[in-house]
Amino acid sequence: MNCGFVALIGRPNVGKSTLMNHLLKQKISITSRKPQTTRHRILGINTTDAGQAIYMDTPGMHNSEKRALNRYLNRTAETTLLGVDVIVWLIDGLSWHEYDEVIFKKLEQAGLPVILAVNKVDKVADKEAILTFFNDAQHRFPFKHLVPISALKRTNLDQLESLIMTLLPERDLIYPEDQVTDRSERFLAAEIVREKLTRRLGDELPYALTVEIERYDDCMDAGGRATHGAVAGEKPGITKIYAIIWVERLTQKNIVIGKDGEMLKKVGTDARLDIEKLIGQKVYLQLWVKVKKGWSDSERALQSLGFND
Repeated sequence: MNCGFVALIGRPNVGKSTLMNHLLKQKISITSRKPQTTRHRILGINTTDAGQAIYMDTPGMHNSEKRALNRYLNRTAETTLLGVDVIVWLIDGLSWHEYDEVIFKKLEQAGLPVILAVNKVDKVADKEAILTFFNDAQHRFPFKHLVPISALKRTNLDQLESLIMTLLPERDLIYPEDQVTDRSERFLAAEIVREKLTRRLGDELPYALTVEIERYDDCMDAGGRATHGAVAGEKPGITKIYAIIWVERLTQKNIVIGKDGEMLKKVGTDARLDIEKLIGQKVYLQLWVKVKKGWSDSERALQSLGFND
C-alpha cells in the first residue's frame, strides 16, 4: 500500500487544522479565527483502501521570534519537514506574502515533493485569476501539483487526497487501521479547553495562555465497571478532569474568570460537552486559573507545561 507522512505547512491562520479535520472526517485539531491557535505537532491518521496518509498539523510559520513561545512554534513547524514524504503548502488567497519567500527557501532545502493548495477559493469570484496565479506559482517553484480547495466546504478535497496518495511511497501500514491520532485523550482535553477559551474570549484572549491537565481520572474500565479511581459514593462511568489555565498576569486571570465567574463557567460547559463527545462518557471538569509570570518567555517553563515536540 501507499503509506507515509504528509506535512501541512503554511502561515498562521490559513486553515491547516480545518483542512486536516476535514480530510480525517473528524475533529482532531482545535480551530479558531485567532492566529497561532495550533501550538503542537499533531498527527492525524487516515487509512483507506488506497493506503495510509499520516497528516502532520503544525503551527503556522511566522517572522516573530521575540519570545520563547514564538521560537518554539517556529521550531516545531520547521522540524516537521524532517522525515516526511510529502509537503502540502496551504495558502489562502491569490497573493504572496513576505514570509512566503522564507518558506520557498525551506522547501528548496527539503527537496521533497510539494503540493500547493490554495484555500478558500469559494471566495474568489474570478476563476481566471486562479489559473494566472497557478502559472506564476509554477514559475516560482516546481510544485508537483496545484489544487484550488475550500477546506471548510470540502471543495476538491477528494482530489487533493488522491494526489497525495500517488506521491507516498509503497510500504506496510505504520499505524493500526483504526488509529486516528498519536495524541492521548488527556492532551486532546487540554486542547479543547484552550479552544473554548479562544472562541469565548475573542480579542480579549491573552496570548500568553495555556492549559495543563493536572489530573485525569478515568473511572470506568472497558467493561463499564468502576475502577480504583472512583471515589466512594460516586456513580461509575464519570471521567474526572482537573485542569489549570495558566496566564502571566493577574489582570489576565480576571479576564478569563469573568464577572462573578461567568466566563469560566461558560468555557467549562462548552469544553465538557465536547470532551464527552470525544471520549463517549460523562465528564466532570474542574477548571482553575493561575498566574505564572513570564512562562511564555522561559524555555524551562515551556518544557514543564508540555511544549516538548
